[in-house]
Amino acid sequence: MKFLSSQITYFLSERDTRENIGALLKYLIFLLLVIALYSVLFHVIMLYAEGRYHSWVTGVYWTLTVMTTLGFGDITFTSDIGRLFSIVVLLSGIVLLLIVLPFMFIRLFYAPWLEAQVRIRAPREAPADASGHVIICAYDTIAPGLIERLRLHDVPYFVIEPDPTKAAQMHGDGISVITGDVDSSLTYEKLRVPRARLVFANSTDTVNTNIILTVREVAPEVAIVGTVAEEDSIDILELSGCTHVVPLHQRLGQRLAARVNAGHAQTHRIGNIRNLQIADFAVHNTPLVGRTLGELKLQESTGVNVIAVWQRGRLLPARPEIPLANDSVAVVAGTAEQMLELDLLLVIYATNYHPALVIGGGKVGQATARALKQKEIAVHLVERDESLRGKLGNIADEIFIGDAADREVLMKAGLREAPSVILTTNDDAMNIYLAVYCRRLNPELRIISRITHQKNIEAIYRAGADFAISYASLGIEEVFAQLHSRELLILGEGFELFSVLVPPSLADKTVAESNIARRTELSVIGMQHNGRVLTDPPGSTRLTEGSELFMMGGTRGRQAFVEAFGKRQ
Repeated sequence: MKFLSSQITYFLSERDTRENIGALLKYLIFLLLVIALYSVLFHVIMLYAEGRYHSWVTGVYWTLTVMTTLGFGDITFTSDIGRLFSIVVLLSGIVLLLIVLPFMFIRLFYAPWLEAQVRIRAPREAPADASGHVIICAYDTIAPGLIERLRLHDVPYFVIEPDPTKAAQMHGDGISVITGDVDSSLTYEKLRVPRARLVFANSTDTVNTNIILTVREVAPEVAIVGTVAEEDSIDILELSGCTHVVPLHQRLGQRLAARVNAGHAQTHRIGNIRNLQIADFAVHNTPLVGRTLGELKLQESTGVNVIAVWQRGRLLPARPEIPLANDSVAVVAGTAEQMLELDLLLVIYATNYHPALVIGGGKVGQATARALKQKEIAVHLVERDESLRGKLGNIADEIFIGDAADREVLMKAGLREAPSVILTTNDDAMNIYLAVYCRRLNPELRIISRITHQKNIEAIYRAGADFAISYASLGIEEVFAQLHSRELLILGEGFELFSVLVPPSLADKTVAESNIARRTELSVIGMQHNGRVLTDPPGSTRLTEGSELFMMGGTRGRQAFVEAFGKRQ
């Protein structure tokens, strides 16, 4: 009864509901007036046309039996005017009672009532003991992947959804959601924001500004990560109180540019784990092509360790028997001095000083071109929209206006000689198409692409791309970098470098005995014990409780590690 009363209270509290009920009542009053009118006319016609008299109850009874098409036949007219009147009552009854009334009842009462039952199931408040949680202010393209990672790391979270119906559906799907307005301080009070670990403002620039100001009223000290589409909005969000502003389009362009091969061969720094530097380099047009990892002996000549190999979107753990193809990318770990030694070894190879080709002059394309210019790499840019020529003039060395699917346009832009092409359009289907097209026109080309939706990553690699990164994964990594107070480190789509404490189940076992690689598809790339970092630990290395393992792999591998070995509390 308490639940029913709360449902009725919530149902009647909606303004639209009250208006609908009012409209339905007006129709019912109109219907009663029609029935009353027909009952009066029944008496008049019966008395003056046929000379028969019936009670008022009989008149209402006859009217309802005719209007509802029951037609018992116990009371009938014998005159033509009476039968014409019966036809009018019958037809109007079909329309008013059998068509309009059910429609209005369902539309104005039953459907809103069902919707209210759904809406009331949407949670409106976090548990009273909630703490250390992440608040996600919008369920966008970043949110699903971020939620998956948060669950994997056992970090509680709440998504804000203003629409109670959508919130109820999300709640039914197992998503931790709270319904409320993102610009209301009451919403954040109910979310226990002062005890939150981080707030992720991932809406539009203007809405994010409002979110940050509102959160700061309730929790002046909580960490806030905000995304912006326009660079001009960075200062506004910072002034509003944002802890860390992420211009995702600009960062995406910079990350794409960092993977470009132009000039001579060299390593591309990915990031650090403790004092261990992680980088990769393409073996294209170097003497390393065709040789196995065991034959390279890079550790002996430079000190770096090959920890994995990229093969068109597949990350293979480093094994001595793996051969390097012309399109392979080796992932290496070492100190800054060791990376410099490797660069000195590579510098004389794969020289190609032709301009890199950027396809797409939007925000990501512009950011990519700027980043390439900062690296002193010449840029040719292909853009379909002629109106952008003036804006792009100061970014690229040369601009080619036309359809990138036009072979002549691409050839004029220098596709045949370009060391790399970067696909930056915001249409995943177009990027996949262009990857196939560019690969066919220049098989030696290094193709780098942006992807909006993570589900299209496998497709872009099948199309021939050498490297791809999605808008969503970049946003997820930015949040986790702030969540763990570490440097942003992006290995590749679907893969991450991370550290875990040795769980009790692995204590006193050697790396070989643990079978981590076979059981989890993760690669152990390093180990830290008593402040000392050991890179590429041999199989005889003994794992000790309290040590830290540096591993590389995907979400599935990390889940398998927890299932196989548990985790240290």
